[in-house]
Amino acid sequence: MASGLGMAFDANSMERRETSLPGVLELRPKIFRDRRGFFLETYHQANFAKLGVENHFVQDNHSFSVKGTLRGLHYQLRHPQAKLCRVVEGEALDVVVDIRMGSPTFGKWTSVLLSAEEHNQIFVPGGFAHGFLALTNAVQFLYKCSDFYDSKDERGILWNDPSLNISWGCASPVVSEKDAMNPRLSDVASEFLPQYPSR
Repeated sequence: MASGLGMAFDANSMERRETSLPGVLELRPKIFRDRRGFFLETYHQANFAKLGVENHFVQDNHSFSVKGTLRGLHYQLRHPQAKLCRVVEGEALDVVVDIRMGSPTFGKWTSVLLSAEEHNQIFVPGGFAHGFLALTNAVQFLYKCSDFYDSKDERGILWNDPSLNISWGCASPVVSEKDAMNPRLSDVASEFLPQYPSR
């Protein structure tokens, strides 16, 4: 399922746009420009809470990728990480997959084009698998996490799982050996997948 933008909500310096996966949000900042350059607010806890991003972030990560690099699809099971992602150089196709057992959108995906020029962000709740593809010669990708990275808890889903049918737009990306060995979603036992919260 490809992305679709819905209603927009403005909390002072940031606009929220819905995607086709409930809870996964695109955020677009208000940019102040003049002859000196520009200024924007990339994170404000109170304003983001009004937008629906109420997580407490404890770790910031920064990666550099060459064109055609694909990182993902990653998730943590016992220590799920909500992520707030943006790029400060280049463009990346950011992809999110709902892998929560019992979810109405289980196995569906959405995507947002992140651009250093647009300064947009994507919010990924915990319980979703996440990855991105570098679309330009150089991509610097920054993201905040709501829990610490735990190598023993890290898991993955195969980036080109045919059942997901993700439209990456790249048939032969540069993928790590570890990511190339990730299982298909259908091959992951239910106890190793996040659970959709009961109402």
